[in-house]
Amino acid sequence: MQLTEKHLEYWSKNLRITGILLFIWFVVTFVIGYYARDLSFNFFGWPFAFYMGAQGSLIIYVLIIWFYARYMNNLDLAYDVHEGEED
Repeated sequence: MQLTEKHLEYWSKNLRITGILLFIWFVVTFVIGYYARDLSFNFFGWPFAFYMGAQGSLIIYVLIIWFYARYMNNLDLAYDVHEGEED
């Protein structure tokens, strides 16, 4: 099957958003976690390192999943590759 320009554009946008979200995941998981002890300030009454380890990173992970699902659904509809019911 030969890929058309439309398929290549769709795939390019898919890879771009995946790369951006993986970068955010990496920063939240490793960079903030590594430097959290140096960021010694209170966040909602808790030390920032404890908050990021216990709650903050999990909230960001859920937001990443929600954003990716919403973005890809919209992208699928725009490029007519969605897996919805046929009308």
